Amino acid sequence: MVGCRLAGVRNEDVDEDVAEVIGMSEVLLAVGTRKGLFIGRRRGTDWEFDESPYFNAQAVYSVAVDTRGPAPRLLVGGDSAHWGPSVFHSDDLGRTWTEPARPAVKFPRDTGASLERVWQLHPAAAEPDVVYAGTEPAALYRSEDRGETFDLVRPLWEHPTRSRWVPGGGGEGLHTVLTDERDPRAVTVAVSTAGVFRTLDGGSNWAPSNSGVSAVFLPDPNPEFGQCVHKVARDTVTPDRLYLQNHWGVYRSDDAGAHWTDIGAGLPSTFGFAVVAHPHRGDTAYVFPINADSDRVPADRRCRVYRTTDAGRSWEPLGAGLPRGDHYGTVLRDAMCHDGADPAGVYFGNRNGEVYASADDGDSWRQLAAHLPDVLCVRAAVLP
Repeated sequence: MVGCRLAGVRNEDVDEDVAEVIGMSEVLLAVGTRKGLFIGRRRGTDWEFDESPYFNAQAVYSVAVDTRGPAPRLLVGGDSAHWGPSVFHSDDLGRTWTEPARPAVKFPRDTGASLERVWQLHPAAAEPDVVYAGTEPAALYRSEDRGETFDLVRPLWEHPTRSRWVPGGGGEGLHTVLTDERDPRAVTVAVSTAGVFRTLDGGSNWAPSNSGVSAVFLPDPNPEFGQCVHKVARDTVTPDRLYLQNHWGVYRSDDAGAHWTDIGAGLPSTFGFAVVAHPHRGDTAYVFPINADSDRVPADRRCRVYRTTDAGRSWEPLGAGLPRGDHYGTVLRDAMCHDGADPAGVYFGNRNGEVYASADDGDSWRQLAAHLPDVLCVRAAVLP
């Protein structure tokens, strides 16, 4: 366990069978906080964190670890209170960073909008050089040079429903981008609070995709759009299966988002922000329930991740190694992730500035960091 001056962590309690599987792998963990980016690396079963944060005093709302090229590329959406938001990239695991001479993400003058922050950076599943960015105000941008320059996807920006989109409590952000390795033309996005939208033709046409998702805060709780979707994840084995964490409600779709079914039974609360699908096991996903929209602390004030292994028919609490007493650390929508390994490394950070990791699909956990600034996002990857 480490404090805000991050140091090494020896995982002496890791199960021997797990240690044998992960012993040769190196994992990079990027933790975006309200006051900078912290980077850790697991070599074997031990963790080492860099001494100082990158982008000191900047809020880091989005991070991507792009392992598709000859060298891993880190992408960071930083937000300076003085200079404003920007997208940075590093090709040497954070030792040096590049910021384009001109803003990588910028609203064209004719839109009358200005960039507030970059909520999401997503390397496309089927196009090696393509990266998507989701922003506030809610817009989708596409890069064809691995995130160095981006262009606005105008058909979504000009969608006929846009004038009726209403910002959520955290702003009007496009916070989720899902691409499909089977078809680069299929893209799914989620906006708070406009809901899920899909394109099947590479972005020329977009349609709301919220059938079955409730908006309990609206006079009509079942609108075509206007849901406060917090996060969406794709099942790895059955890619048309999606998991959705709503403002209230946890849902599953078996037809790529065309229709949704409530799978919240068995959870202590269906309010929350994060949802993550297992990188290798079908029907397996993780959520972190929050008490309520009016009481944004862990459900029952217990620090627990919940996992389903049957596509939401049942849920089990995962708490081994997590704090046992009253706990108040809220996990935000991008503050939980996996590293792509098998067994999966699963990670989450909270607004208490704590970071936890599991090397065994969530069965057991250990604390990697404490006393950081608010954790806004976490991303991890096994390095090639």
